[in-house]
Amino acid sequence: MNNLTENPAYTYTINPDLNSIDWDYVISLFYKIEWKHRKAEEIALAFKNSTTTIFVFEGDKIIAFGRVVGDGRYYAMLADIVVDPDFQGQGLGKYLVTTLNSQLVDYHFVNLSAAPGADRFYKSMGWKKQTTAFIWPQGPKQLRQHCEKD
Repeated sequence: MNNLTENPAYTYTINPDLNSIDWDYVISLFYKIEWKHRKAEEIALAFKNSTTTIFVFEGDKIIAFGRVVGDGRYYAMLADIVVDPDFQGQGLGKYLVTTLNSQLVDYHFVNLSAAPGADRFYKSMGWKKQTTAFIWPQGPKQLRQHCEKD
């Protein structure tokens, strides 16, 4: 366990058996933070295709999770960093990001896409805004939330 969060009531698991994860409950956490466009079978496959996954449990209840999408050596992106709002403010988000990033020490390029409004959180951990990243917007909401005005 990382000393960012020393709560013995929680279990921190890197790369758990993903067949044991309650994906419907994971989807309920996405809805709870208002990331609503996910399906249980699709997110399960996305996590299975990830290079690293991490889950935090209180008992058998998932309270936080995240993953790394990458090629295994050069490029990686942190994705789906989620903390149940009832457990936010305890350092769990910082634990997820720091633990996942620590798995990527020798990578050439590590990035993440932050939820709107999360800039200060990531900057407080040393992350920098990219000047060379581009997105192919998948709809008006993405265009509005993640793109510069032309």
